[in-house]
Amino acid sequence: MISLKEIENLAALSRIALPPEEKEALRKDMDAILGYVEQVQKVSGNGSAEKKAGLLRNVMREDANPHESGIHTEALLSAAPKREGNYIRVKKIL
Repeated sequence: MISLKEIENLAALSRIALPPEEKEALRKDMDAILGYVEQVQKVSGNGSAEKKAGLLRNVMREDANPHESGIHTEALLSAAPKREGNYIRVKKIL
């Protein structure tokens, strides 16, 4: 549980002036946040990625027989709402 003194120290470091009622509200919020972080840490475990390296593997398939370039272009473009040549036409946003 975080103390009001720690909240005051955090406010001072952040250069924020907090009235007493906001300090108490912030203390409760910080307790809730820290409690949530503690739950996440319990679920994620304490091991690092290096320790779990034996569990990690590359799941990408080998591209041994790639398809011919452009054979799916027409099917993909026909599904687009608007098209301009061999491109999908989109609304300009800039």
